[in-house]
Amino acid sequence: MRTRGAILHGVGQPWSVEEFELDPPRAGEVLVRLAAAGLCHSDEHIRNGDMSAPNEVMRAMGMPEMFPLIGGHEGAGVVVEVGDGVTGLAPGDHVVMSFVATCGRCRWCASGAQYLCDCGSLTMVPGMPTDGTFRHHTLAGKGLGHLSKIGAFAEHTVVAETSLIKIDPEIPLRTAALVSCAVPTGYGSMANRAGVRGGDTAVVLGCGGIGMCAVQAARIHGARHIVAVDPSEFKRKSALDFGATHTAASAAEAVGLVRELTRGVMADAVVVAPSVVRQETPAAGLALTRKGGTCVLTGMASQTLRSFDFNVQDFTLMNKTLAGTILGSMNPRSDVPMLLELYASGQLKLDEMITRTYTLDQINDGYQDLRSDRNVRGVIVFD
Repeated sequence: MRTRGAILHGVGQPWSVEEFELDPPRAGEVLVRLAAAGLCHSDEHIRNGDMSAPNEVMRAMGMPEMFPLIGGHEGAGVVVEVGDGVTGLAPGDHVVMSFVATCGRCRWCASGAQYLCDCGSLTMVPGMPTDGTFRHHTLAGKGLGHLSKIGAFAEHTVVAETSLIKIDPEIPLRTAALVSCAVPTGYGSMANRAGVRGGDTAVVLGCGGIGMCAVQAARIHGARHIVAVDPSEFKRKSALDFGATHTAASAAEAVGLVRELTRGVMADAVVVAPSVVRQETPAAGLALTRKGGTCVLTGMASQTLRSFDFNVQDFTLMNKTLAGTILGSMNPRSDVPMLLELYASGQLKLDEMITRTYTLDQINDGYQDLRSDRNVRGVIVFD
């Protein structure tokens, strides 16, 4: 079939909305009609080269070329067709896409760490995870990669069953799209990895979609003080609506505030989720972390960043933890339904996170708004 999608042809180029050819699903695969796709900063990292490289660089390294590719990894839609062997989904089912696939059989899935699934570790390699071939093609016949094996910036896409989670059809699909990435990543960073508890002091550095969900997790889990830190006045004000008790424009400003709130103890749980992690970023988070506390590094850094600069003696002697995370260390199969239950019960605010919606043709406008800090979350809505 012929459909449309936002395609990236190289590092630094704009998204190009164009038609492409899509093959039917094969064994273990599903054809999905997209209803909504979130504009996540990770796709911007692909576009600007933080998480990608030009084709000539990839060839020189003996690795598969990344471009052209269909963007988008935060999506929700309706199943149109299923391939052989697909037993858990049927046409008409509503689904959320998970950029971390879960096979259910590897060591990590079997031990309750689906977010580390071996299938999920190959999401940046072009081609289908089922057999390595392509279902998406340019009109000239060239294979198209689809970001995170999803390609949510398209009217239709073919993905593996392992990347889809069936959801309650009563949940609005434009809302459900956020639970593909931003919500579990932010919520889980605070609740799972940082281990926030009732009465704690929590700090969130960076209040985009991920950071705002970390703020909400702290509120839902009963934190006493929740400090949201962001240079954008719009995002600081928005954070108060999602549960922040205090805000600061910078990490340096937050140090004095947190010291005063905790009588010098500092924060129990810190989530660091700026648009880009820089060499000095972990030091800012650790400076806000109490003795024995946990600082979680959730934001992405440029792939050329190889080291951080922080006070190792303080880190060691104060028994602090600096942790990484993917998908907020959450298990898609069990935690996506849990998050949607929190939404349905009114505890987790998702509709309020969608600042603006866009058509597929407006995708470059949407990313300009993201870069200009105009949105908590922008969402592409398909007709």
